[in-house]
Amino acid sequence: MGPTGGASRPGRFFGVYLLYCLNPRHRGRVYVGFTVNPARRVQQHNGGRRKGGAWRTSGRGPWEMVLIVHGFPSLVAALRFEWAWQHPQASRRLAHVGPRLRGEATFAFHLRVLAHMLRAPPWARLPLTLRWLRADFRQDLCPPPPPHVPLAFGPPPPRALAPRRRAVDTESELEHDAETRCTLCARVLQDEEDPLCCPHPGCSLRAHVICLAEEFLQEEPGQLLPLEGQCPGCKNSLLWGDLIWLCRMGTEEEEEDSELEEEHWTDMLEI
Repeated sequence: MGPTGGASRPGRFFGVYLLYCLNPRHRGRVYVGFTVNPARRVQQHNGGRRKGGAWRTSGRGPWEMVLIVHGFPSLVAALRFEWAWQHPQASRRLAHVGPRLRGEATFAFHLRVLAHMLRAPPWARLPLTLRWLRADFRQDLCPPPPPHVPLAFGPPPPRALAPRRRAVDTESELEHDAETRCTLCARVLQDEEDPLCCPHPGCSLRAHVICLAEEFLQEEPGQLLPLEGQCPGCKNSLLWGDLIWLCRMGTEEEEEDSELEEEHWTDMLEI
């Protein structure tokens, strides 16, 4: 199986969070947003618009970031999740989720929406982590998250830096790399292809993404994205999300130190 929810993974951090207002005048209000840096983002919200916070939270603090969902494979995937969580009544993926009930707290309603989102496509098959930043706010979700979505507590661990790939500088190494073949289809892996490699020691699996996805999906022929499968080489169980993260090691550019407001993305992110 893959690493636990507290393990540090390489690559960019994309998270969608839930703020809770502690101000007695506005207590109980919530806010859903996107971040690449949770600690900095909550400071911005509490600092107001002049410090980079959103206008909906400005002047109403203090705010506490109590929950964050992370592990999105891309910025767009995280922003789409954020938009749907903010606008469940407008998302075609959440048509089965009823509106806020009479007497239902806003916080409870947002948790109910989140519970259904984690079980609905396309999010149900993403390698996400549900992390409670404030354990005293924790509530069990109904329905519960899928088995492959771990539950974690406390701040996200520091982002592990992806090691740079060592430059190939000898003819013998070039020839060796040129003849590296996919374990499953036996075709030569081209320079522009990033093969998926098994992380278990001693396993020589190197495969095209499509080839390994088809191998994993033999038990789920109607799906496009695998959740997990058995390594064809060492027979160990592998989480698809972990394999993708390992594939991206060394290929990520440095994280941009900026936040994106959801209002700029509304038209393109509707889902």
